[in-house]
Amino acid sequence: MKRICVVMLVATLLTGCAASSSTSTPTLPPTAETPTTLPEPTDPTQLITVKAGDIFNLVLPSNPSTGYRWEILPELDENIVELVEQNYVAEEPVMPGSGGMDVWTFRALSAAETTIVLGYYPPGNETDPEETVTFSIRVD
Repeated sequence: MKRICVVMLVATLLTGCAASSSTSTPTLPPTAETPTTLPEPTDPTQLITVKAGDIFNLVLPSNPSTGYRWEILPELDENIVELVEQNYVAEEPVMPGSGGMDVWTFRALSAAETTIVLGYYPPGNETDPEETVTFSIRVD
């Protein structure tokens, strides 16, 4: 009698386990990833020609999460161009260590030629950029 009870108990437990293993695991609905809509970097080998009063952008790859940053070197010739704003556009999806683009927006003020030099500084370095990029600007 004891054997029959043990066999019945084991059979019941196995049946319960088998029933629970056939339960489907809920899944999350698929999500559409946000496409990366980063602006294209500006080619420093190309002359940028604008008219006085025009707004133009300089776009550079950047990764501020690593501590690197772009800075203007030396001072701008503010008789020809002025800095309007500087923004960072992150790569999507945003993840630790992922990069993006720095977008530097300038306004052309008067007809002349000038250069805009940007230096890419590593973390903790205030004096020597690791990289420099020079853009030639002609304002008509």
